[in-house]
Amino acid sequence: MQAIGNKRLEDHPETNVKYVTSEAFTNDFINAIQTNRTEEFRREYRNVDLLMVDDIQFFAQKEGTQEEFFHTFNDLYNNDKQIVLTSDRVPQEIPKLQERLVSRFAWGLPVDITPPDLETRIAILKSKAKLDDLAIPNETLSYIAGQINSNVRELEGALSRVQAYSKLKNEPITTDLVYEALKGLKLAKANNELSIMDIQNKVASYFHVTISDLKGKKRMKSIVIPRQIAMYLSREMTNNSLPKIGKEFGGKDHTTVIHACDKIAEVIKIDADIRKEISDIKTALS
Repeated sequence: MQAIGNKRLEDHPETNVKYVTSEAFTNDFINAIQTNRTEEFRREYRNVDLLMVDDIQFFAQKEGTQEEFFHTFNDLYNNDKQIVLTSDRVPQEIPKLQERLVSRFAWGLPVDITPPDLETRIAILKSKAKLDDLAIPNETLSYIAGQINSNVRELEGALSRVQAYSKLKNEPITTDLVYEALKGLKLAKANNELSIMDIQNKVASYFHVTISDLKGKKRMKSIVIPRQIAMYLSREMTNNSLPKIGKEFGGKDHTTVIHACDKIAEVIKIDADIRKEISDIKTALS
């Protein structure tokens, strides 16, 4: 969320931006009442161009806070100011949140923030590597992206760790070096229980094909797509290297795996059915 405020200030330095957690808003409000400084509190929160409040689900059951925020929201909205709110659920699911607040929140654009997908993670790493003037093979960037699936901050942190390790060892950044650099981390991506075989079995069952089909060379679309999806998920949901994945799919080389993953990453963008199929399989595997 703070990145939104930073971007706004970067584009418009004169903007008055205020970021606060719901707990801090509540505490400020209570303190203002106790010290008879409610007008000062209202000036602080209503004389802004952009108000960002994190974790509004914690407004639940706080009637006084909800009342004050309702009027703060109205004041900012009526003055054409911007409001950004975050929550771990949609407003309708926040218990004991006033209906009028739920209604107000519905005026905005709800956006589901999910971790970046594999393709996006690779793009982020490429951009960061270019910015830092790092020479890293695409396969190695893909490997890093396959290990971290939580958020951009951890992704960039992993790259910084790799960079530092490379300097310490005075060695170029390779997949082997990355493995050594990151093995001490508790990788968000690490799914030690999940194997390529697990993925193959689930994909085969979902698409009504056989494991032999996934590992074979048949080129019918009804088999090629499941095979590519299985490779894509093996890359995204396990720590296995590209050569290892290729080996588990009938001895295919790593370039075949890369092609399959790139193909599915492109198809996901335009084909809602395949996007749903992959989501269903990932849910079943998790």
